[in-house]
Amino acid sequence: MRAPAPAAHADSPVRVPTRWRKEVERILITEDEIAQRIRRMSRGIERDFTGREMVVVSLLNGTVLFLADLIRNLSLPLRLDFIGVSSYGAGTESGNLVITKELRLDVRGRDVLLVDDILDTGKTLVRVMGKLRALKPRRIKTCVLLNKAARRVEDIEADYVGFEIPDYFVVGYGLDFAERYRNLPFVGVLHPDVYKQSPQPPKPASPKRAGARRKG
Repeated sequence: MRAPAPAAHADSPVRVPTRWRKEVERILITEDEIAQRIRRMSRGIERDFTGREMVVVSLLNGTVLFLADLIRNLSLPLRLDFIGVSSYGAGTESGNLVITKELRLDVRGRDVLLVDDILDTGKTLVRVMGKLRALKPRRIKTCVLLNKAARRVEDIEADYVGFEIPDYFVVGYGLDFAERYRNLPFVGVLHPDVYKQSPQPPKPASPKRAGARRKG
């Protein structure tokens, strides 16, 4: 059983930067809180993987900031590869999952750490775990920055979780809406007016999803 992750609360005393206040309602998790939590998570991962080289498999695109900070805190030998997943859906709901990039590395007989930005419905993680298991790794552990259990439809949990969050529409620190807000250094709650009034964007060529809500 994994150790409980801290719950994020929307009562941060840190104000949203002026540039973003019309779009981001409030800060849910600060930059400092993210950094501290990642350091603690990395220690737990190192205890579990000690003595063995692992393959870190990261899902594009929302994991990029989280992944970079996570592996910089790991002193274990590792190899890194990516899987691209796109979710074509309308508005804020996930649609059909399409694999847009396959693994390059051979994971047969290896320890794998699968990294994603957010676990909500669980559909993406279940799909990717199935693909990875077919490649015959020694074992697979899963690591996510955010866990949104209120939206779960699949029976799956992550082994390492940064923060438990309520059912908010969150952006920042790699998470996006219509490919915006990924560069925010914190995790913030998006104003409902932004995603409710935004026109449905066209299907993009970039991986992971078509401007829709979390891919799951």
